[in-house]
Amino acid sequence: MPQQPPGSRKGFTHFGFEEVPVADKQKRVGSVFSSVAGRFDLMNDLMSMGVHRIWKRFAVDLAGVRKGERVLDVAGGTGDLAREFRKAAGPSGFVALADINAEMLDQGRERLADKGVVDVPLIQANAEKLPFAEGSFDCITIGFGLRNVTDKDAALASMTKALKPGGRLLVLEFSKPLNANLSKVYDQYSFKLLPLMGRLVANDADSYRYLAESIRMHPDQDTLKGMMENAGLSRVQVYNLTGGIVAVHRGYRME
Repeated sequence: MPQQPPGSRKGFTHFGFEEVPVADKQKRVGSVFSSVAGRFDLMNDLMSMGVHRIWKRFAVDLAGVRKGERVLDVAGGTGDLAREFRKAAGPSGFVALADINAEMLDQGRERLADKGVVDVPLIQANAEKLPFAEGSFDCITIGFGLRNVTDKDAALASMTKALKPGGRLLVLEFSKPLNANLSKVYDQYSFKLLPLMGRLVANDADSYRYLAESIRMHPDQDTLKGMMENAGLSRVQVYNLTGGIVAVHRGYRME
């Protein structure tokens, strides 16, 4: 596995294993997702061998959305989480999908419409500065999006602020395998097979190499738990899936 770089210099941040100016990261991440948007769902199925659907199902069930609740899915991409939340919230509820990338929102609009879901507003928004009043939502989720955010602490604070007191935030994200042998196999898969699949299926090896690197640079389970607590969330619980390759963090705004 390639060596990870040390912590970023002041004014710089990580784009995968590369160190880049903070001001450049959002544009470069945007280019990645603009490139892969058209084959995003297909590549997710291939990369995870379909298991991403089980991870998302677990997160949906853990969110426990009830009739009449207000839900926001941040970095919602092609809308698979938002679609499930819309069913759970019912006619009296409200579900919105936010994503910073216009091409991903276009894919989300098409996918939702194909499933007959036409009442989920799609909002182009930065997770670090969500355009919602304080206390707007009962539940906020971000699935496989936090690791791509430049300032993760700002995003967690922004999402926490948008929650009602007692509301919950769920972060579904790639994490750190709990077993050393699994970690070795996962590294081989990530750095050899993912870029190859990206080249063959999406004609874009570099974007999938970045995605593999971004996973390694994401905070581990305990670090992210602490970041959520620092953002003002309480009762933060961690649920490891597939040996820790993926984890769901759930916390509650208590004030």
